[in-house]
Amino acid sequence: MVRAAKREGLALSCDVGIHHAHLSEMDLGYFDSHCHLSPPLRSGRDRDALREGLKDGTIDALCSDHAPVDEDSKLLPFGESETGATGLELLLPLTLKWALEMKVPLVRALARVTQEPARILGLNAGQLSSGQAADICVFDPAHYRKVSAAELKSQGKNTPFLGIELPGKVRYTLVQGQIVYDAGTA
Repeated sequence: MVRAAKREGLALSCDVGIHHAHLSEMDLGYFDSHCHLSPPLRSGRDRDALREGLKDGTIDALCSDHAPVDEDSKLLPFGESETGATGLELLLPLTLKWALEMKVPLVRALARVTQEPARILGLNAGQLSSGQAADICVFDPAHYRKVSAAELKSQGKNTPFLGIELPGKVRYTLVQGQIVYDAGTA
């Protein structure tokens, strides 16, 4: 429907949460509460359509859908557990994973989490330009790490990606040209 509306020239945008670009209802396994998300996970066919929509530009942006939940709320049976998962800290690695799997050039993949959201919101952000303060993340896309609850900084240490090896290690983060995170001193 989004593709058809865009062909008709309607002014609309579309985003998808990073979890839904990687997971399907098959990942629920034996009702793993870490996969209890909102909206719920759908079929592999739906997931694949989202991935293709991201690749061809039908879907404009990838978002973290960051909804951390404390571990006690995830220890309940699936149907009683709280929906949500940590997403912000995994947005970059999961975007890189999607790009590698879909053979999307790095610059196009990163635009889905930088330039495109800024464009949609009408912000002068998401890109580097002369004379503007740098809000950037310097990362190593070839560095892989296994996701562990101990390394997550969010309130909720839960994610369906615990134990999965993902690409991308942040080395520095700059906000308005100032280093606010240095992996060497963190």
